[in-house]
Amino acid sequence: MTDPIQQQLITARKNQILDAATAVFVEKGFHPTTIRDIAKHAGISDGTIYNYFDNKTALLLGIFDRMKASIIQEDRPLAAGEVDFRTFIRTSLSHPLTAQQRDNFALFRIVVSEMMVNEELRTLYYEQILEPTLTLAETYFQAQATRQGLEHVDVSLTIRAISGLVLGLMMERIMGDATLAAKWEELPDFLTDLILNGIGNTSTR
Repeated sequence: MTDPIQQQLITARKNQILDAATAVFVEKGFHPTTIRDIAKHAGISDGTIYNYFDNKTALLLGIFDRMKASIIQEDRPLAAGEVDFRTFIRTSLSHPLTAQQRDNFALFRIVVSEMMVNEELRTLYYEQILEPTLTLAETYFQAQATRQGLEHVDVSLTIRAISGLVLGLMMERIMGDATLAAKWEELPDFLTDLILNGIGNTSTR
């Protein structure tokens, strides 16, 4: 069993490497970036990175896995059923909509462009990040739907429709849509109204 202090040191080193990889990927792009670039930014040797991550693809997946873990931690009240249905929907939408905004969607842009041409990354991303996230979201949503008496809702399809809606909006945003850029902060409330009440009952803010 790993010593707790040793585990903390391992986690800290991984986070140091992932922070450096994020910064360099955003600055230079995925393909131009080398392990040496990341090591230099982190102030460590190339070999140290290979002690924790096999290659750049593993680093990219590590960045998103860390982001997923952070969102799961923030979503614990949702899992415990401590919020009402509207708050549940709004919070579930807000996290993915704001997560990539922190670096102006630069990392999201890099990942999307790389996945279009990199089958290995596409497969790994689905298996290690997307599928587990969707499965967890289904569990949360199913519990809420049961509390609301929504027994006939197709939870799996609902989650994928909402996920696709969010992904599509993010794609439009990185392509330069001015309306989305101006009203991005309004989206969680607007989409919550749209999902729960329908088009005729969404408010303009």
